[in-house]
Amino acid sequence: MSSQSTEEGMHAEFPPDWADDERMSFLFSAFKENREVDTTDWDSKMDFWSPLIAGICRRRGAVCVNLKELNQIFRRKGNVPLGLGTVIQGMARCGKVQKESEFAANVDSGWLSWGVGLLLVRPLKWTLSTLLGSSRVPLEESFVVIELVKEKAADLLAAYRSSPLADRALLSFQELRTLCAHVCPDETTLCLALLQLQREKQVMVSLHEGEKIVKFSQPGHGRVSPVSDVDLGIYQLQRSEKLLGERVQELGEEAERCREEARALLQEGKKSQALRCLRGRKRVEKRADRLYAQLETVKGILDRIAHSQTDRLVMQAYQAGVAALRLSLKDVTVERAESLVDQIQELCDSQDEVNQTLAGAALDSSIGGDTEELEEELKSLLDESAPDGQPTLPAVPSKSLQPGGTLIGDSFLNSLPSVPNSPFGITDEELDRELSRLTLTDTGVSQRAHISPLKRPETAQ
Repeated sequence: MSSQSTEEGMHAEFPPDWADDERMSFLFSAFKENREVDTTDWDSKMDFWSPLIAGICRRRGAVCVNLKELNQIFRRKGNVPLGLGTVIQGMARCGKVQKESEFAANVDSGWLSWGVGLLLVRPLKWTLSTLLGSSRVPLEESFVVIELVKEKAADLLAAYRSSPLADRALLSFQELRTLCAHVCPDETTLCLALLQLQREKQVMVSLHEGEKIVKFSQPGHGRVSPVSDVDLGIYQLQRSEKLLGERVQELGEEAERCREEARALLQEGKKSQALRCLRGRKRVEKRADRLYAQLETVKGILDRIAHSQTDRLVMQAYQAGVAALRLSLKDVTVERAESLVDQIQELCDSQDEVNQTLAGAALDSSIGGDTEELEEELKSLLDESAPDGQPTLPAVPSKSLQPGGTLIGDSFLNSLPSVPNSPFGITDEELDRELSRLTLTDTGVSQRAHISPLKRPETAQ
């Protein structure tokens, strides 16, 4: 691939201004001596290059960069930007980038003993040039982009907690590197991410028998605890379990190879050699059995430790519960509870008496003095609704009708009751008096006269 095509592929990562020759000529030019000379010129270049550097590093998965790499990345038509050193210095003053050596030194973690690739000759060059008053940035001085290393640290912690190894508090550096290879592609990036996590009190990195081990904070804890002897003992048991498991698997594969070799020799007619292979297989199987028994012992110890930790957590929960219960029942006694119940019962009885008294007073005040008057009014209503007298009905005929419904002889007529002379029981004089009371209205509508209940005509039967 030619250099021109390489530049075109790299330019796809850049903003649209990259194709504007006039604009890029201005951005590739050097900064003024200081910002006060031309504020607009200075801020315009800084606002362009600062986010571009961070974006390029993020897309490439890097958390640190140096001036030499930036000059190569931003080369355009054979030219390199003249102000990238000033941009890096400005980003350092704003806290966006930090020298790799300073970033490691700011973490109180014994970084000198385990910081792989962090302290080389390059940081010392930067320190020497700073002491001598030089403002130039060495080409190979490595700078950490703070924003990106924080992102890597968060990704690293998430990768550990979502992995099958999350139940282990301690991991070896090599185990962690294998586990997080997709997050931290190189060892330096992993070390920087661990330094950031250690600054955030999420991990603790230490040396044990010449091996770097990493302890992570457990869920529910705000920060990681120091590595204890218990942690180291569990770590040793876990390492032994892993080594024994690998050895047992290797011996099993070796025994299977001996068996297949004995079969092949037997088919070739080499019986004695086949027997030797089978004897070797038996020896391998015995060693595998012994190692397997040791492996089971180690697993049993680890299970007991896990159970003891669970029991310890349960005991802590019980203790916290007892303390909380004791505080909540500090002023509660049986005598006080009985006294409160008696007071409540007395108040309820008093309330019932008051309610009964109020209900009785309301009843007496509403109907107590009018009972006799109401009874008399009810009696008068019953008298008015009663009929004037028992009506006299004719006697029921004693003879039945002949078939066909015809009347036969005078005997049937004689059996009928006599016709009353005055069916309504009112004389002609009384009727005349009632008629005289009727008057006509102006419109010709007759009004209804009031007839005395005593003179009301009876209903015809």
